[in-house]
Amino acid sequence: MGLWEAFLNWLRSLFFKQEMELSLIGLQNAGKTSLVNVVATGGYSEDMIPTVGFNMRKVTKGNVTIKLWDLGGQPRFRSMWERYCRAVSAIVYVVDAADHDIMSTSRDELHDLLSKPSLGGIPLLVLGNKIDKPGALSKAALTEQMGLNSITDREVCCFMISCKNATNIDVVIDWLVKHSKSKN
Repeated sequence: MGLWEAFLNWLRSLFFKQEMELSLIGLQNAGKTSLVNVVATGGYSEDMIPTVGFNMRKVTKGNVTIKLWDLGGQPRFRSMWERYCRAVSAIVYVVDAADHDIMSTSRDELHDLLSKPSLGGIPLLVLGNKIDKPGALSKAALTEQMGLNSITDREVCCFMISCKNATNIDVVIDWLVKHSKSKN
């Protein structure tokens, strides 16, 4: 980045505050809370406690404040997903790319959620997590198994990540920042 561009970005940050609200959803044990922690602190912990209900955390990256709703993925909490996904800047769907047994359930839950009229047009970011594990799906395989190419009513993006190794977390943050909304 050139000096002039850095100066312009600094100048913009004085006058424009970027804000966004996101819902992190996905089946239990996909790595949603780990993702929140890695984005917020850069730290990863093996000993995560499953989210019961939801957690909310605000994270600031540059001049962007991100309000993250981390929603529980157990079956009893999935009915709440729609309520927390309305009017967000993007829906972030986290998938355990190394757990082949849950792919069809994960796909069905995602497509059921996206069929809700109140969520029409909201951008979708699908994150295949745990790519550090043996047998993790490739991006092409995850895209196919999750039926992402059939979603045509909104922007859809997919990244393969590892919260444990912080692989591609910077790319995720860049995507999120680009989807924030200016508030002046």
